Amino acid sequence: MSFRKSIRDGFLGRAFAIIGAANAVSATIEAGRRPKARDLRTLGIDPSTFGRINH
Repeated sequence: MSFRKSIRDGFLGRAFAIIGAANAVSATIEAGRRPKARDLRTLGIDPSTFGRINH
């Protein structure tokens, strides 16, 4: 396994994915839009139940 692949698939890659998804979800909620399902799944939120959350 190459060094870059190990970073992307390992802890650091996962951490950057979570930070990016949190940023994207936060920005879309502030803009009054619905976040992408992919970003919600990355954060561990079920996209089908997101609409029922009072925010």
